[in-house]
Amino acid sequence: MLKRVTLVFLMMCSAITMLFVASKNSVGESTISLEEPGVFKISLMIIGGLFLFPLILSLFSNSVIKMINIAYQSIIVLTFLGLIPIGFMIPNGITTILVSVLGTLLSIMSIVVLVMDKTSRSPRNRNARTSHY
Repeated sequence: MLKRVTLVFLMMCSAITMLFVASKNSVGESTISLEEPGVFKISLMIIGGLFLFPLILSLFSNSVIKMINIAYQSIIVLTFLGLIPIGFMIPNGITTILVSVLGTLLSIMSIVVLVMDKTSRSPRNRNARTSHY
């Protein structure tokens, strides 16, 4: 459980880091910037709210809840993957690319930990370990 919560928390930290990088490299009026602290705080709260759901789900060991968490985190993986080509399109986008790759790797590792934990606690494996012939 600690691994699952830690990985989701690190994913949230990488998303917040991406928000800071995006606000530092703002290129227009309709993008987020640090010059408007109200909009920036709202964006931080939205990211916190979006990551609150998988953070709470990672506390449970039920297989159905884990499948829901895997589906939700798959959307997060796609979001980080979508940010990688955007980093090539913006000026000085190497930081965006690096944080996106880090977020993608953390998301994939989190999904792998969820899947491996699901298979190690399946009823078939549990019976095989506890049965004494």
